[in-house]
Amino acid sequence: MSFDAATMNAERALRLARNTFEIEAAAVLHLADRVGDEFVQAVSLMAACPGRIVVMGMGKSGHIGRKIAATLASTGTPALFVHPAEASHGDLGMIQSHDVVLAISNSGESEELVAILPVLGRLGVALIAITGGVQSTLGKQARVVLDSSVEREACPLNLAPTASTTAQLALGDALAVALLDARGFREEDFARSHPGGALGRKLLTHVSDVMRSGDAVPRVLADSSFTDLMREMSAKGLGAAAVVDGHQRVLGIFTDGDLRRLVEKGADLRGLCAADVMHAKPRTVPVRALAVEAVALMEQHRINSVLVVDDAGALCGALNTNDLMRAKVI
Repeated sequence: MSFDAATMNAERALRLARNTFEIEAAAVLHLADRVGDEFVQAVSLMAACPGRIVVMGMGKSGHIGRKIAATLASTGTPALFVHPAEASHGDLGMIQSHDVVLAISNSGESEELVAILPVLGRLGVALIAITGGVQSTLGKQARVVLDSSVEREACPLNLAPTASTTAQLALGDALAVALLDARGFREEDFARSHPGGALGRKLLTHVSDVMRSGDAVPRVLADSSFTDLMREMSAKGLGAAAVVDGHQRVLGIFTDGDLRRLVEKGADLRGLCAADVMHAKPRTVPVRALAVEAVALMEQHRINSVLVVDDAGALCGALNTNDLMRAKVI
């Protein structure tokens, strides 16, 4: 079929789009009236599963199944997707008797899926079905059936899976949400399964992961000359230097801002030492703190650098806003 943009009926395209939204929204809303004991049973089976949730489906239902499996896995329920056709050629070995199978089929008669139901029965796995065919072969063999039937598809021909796949996806999301709540899944748990995401970086990145340490941390003793202090600051490029005692305990900090203020006052700097110019009892952050805690401290007190200390107050490291930006914490 060819397409001519010049003859496209824009009004009809918009009408079809709005009609699609209305039909699919209605399909999802009807699910709310339909869920009940069967849904609770499904959640209980999945929550108590000592193995994994194996999601299966053919065609468009298979695409939905892959998404549901991914959502379950990322929210604390071990899950994987197994293609029914591949299962008949060896992949059934991925399914164990202590697993739960979540099978998705709008008709409940998908040939490849129906063909392996007897094998699943012999394995003794618990079978949950998401199907529009409650009385189908799949529906009759499943331990729990979640009805995903829809009055009609959004497709004008009432053929292409549209509203039915939306209903399947919504049921899968509902299962995942109920399961994560049942498992006591928390924000920190989500971060652990998404270490590369923004939330993962915020909740998993510690100060010790991003701070400068060792010789990279500018530091001088309290009796160091002002010249030595400035050399140390210039060499390390932090924009600040820690002032420590002989046991490396933090006594103070001197920053570029402190230098600017001294110059503006016209102070004679040549005879001064680090203790004379430092800002005593500076803000510090514990080495075990999360990087976002350092961000909050710096934002609250409007500072660009912060020193990192251990439980005894000894200098462990330092970081500034550039370090935190490179780590994508801010």
